[in-house]
Amino acid sequence: MKSISLCSIAFSVALTTVAGSAMAATTLEAVKARGSVQCGVNVGLPGFSAPDSTGKWSGLDVDYCRAVAAAVLGDAKKVSYIPLSAQQRFQALQSGEVDLLSRNTTWTLSRDTSTGFNFAPTTFYDGQGFMVAKSLGVKSAKDLNGATVCVQQGTTTELNLADYFRANGMTFKPVVIEQVDQTFDTFFSGRCDVVTDDSSALASERASAAKKPDDYLILPEIISKEPLAPAVRQGDDKWFAIVKWAVFATFDAEEKGISSANVDDFVKNSKDPDIQRILGVSPGLGAALGVDEKWAYNIIKQVGNYGEIFERNVGVNTPLKLERGLNAQWNKGGLIYAPPLR
Repeated sequence: MKSISLCSIAFSVALTTVAGSAMAATTLEAVKARGSVQCGVNVGLPGFSAPDSTGKWSGLDVDYCRAVAAAVLGDAKKVSYIPLSAQQRFQALQSGEVDLLSRNTTWTLSRDTSTGFNFAPTTFYDGQGFMVAKSLGVKSAKDLNGATVCVQQGTTTELNLADYFRANGMTFKPVVIEQVDQTFDTFFSGRCDVVTDDSSALASERASAAKKPDDYLILPEIISKEPLAPAVRQGDDKWFAIVKWAVFATFDAEEKGISSANVDDFVKNSKDPDIQRILGVSPGLGAALGVDEKWAYNIIKQVGNYGEIFERNVGVNTPLKLERGLNAQWNKGGLIYAPPLR
């Protein structure tokens, strides 16, 4: 009887392994057959994902769509961008409409469990804040008792807002809106005293949507932790590994000083075994992921390292004017850290 049970268990494990292997290949095979990555992005959040007048998408989240395409297809341009509202995004990923969600989405326990998603490493450490018109005369979120607050529907922002006011014994009147651009349009039109969102979104919308950005103040309080990360469906370990290590490759490249400008010099001249493996000079990492050995080289050459991605999209020389802060490398006071690529 014991032998039969052990055989049954072994047979069950074997079936699970075979089924898991078949599922694991699904997204990668679909992407290769299609010749593009279908990436879910924000409908328009400058600095993170937004189209220009010609329809060309750019932003930090967009660059991680491009990084995955570079790793899998060798070409960062092979991405189809699917703009999604906060309410649409999860269904689009669950249904298979998109291969990857890279849309300023907060990694939470419930999303990691009940929605059936796996989150890649955090690409932007954020926190929820408040923005008011300077004319309101408010200097602190503690002064917002009784305020009318614009907030986007179907987000952690909505929950955090209620928790913050309740914890501080304050009341507010919510104006709940589905689309992020409509949320800020409503605020800038004067229908709300305050708008709440991730601090990066507040800076983005103030820079891009306000007629007079200097008329608005982002209050100092940060009321939540908002680790923003790409997400994929659970049950596809191979695809998850590719997305995860595509992100880590950008982190590691910055730490090692490898950029889009000098990566070819590293390929030709570096004697560092780790760098040789990362850039495909020494084979092995690509085969482990099921992609070309030049996967990380292609990311760095075509998209850049994390510092390049951050600075061109949201850094101090962009309209958002964001400091690195928590998004600095781990050895410079931040949280950006990659496990060894070996």
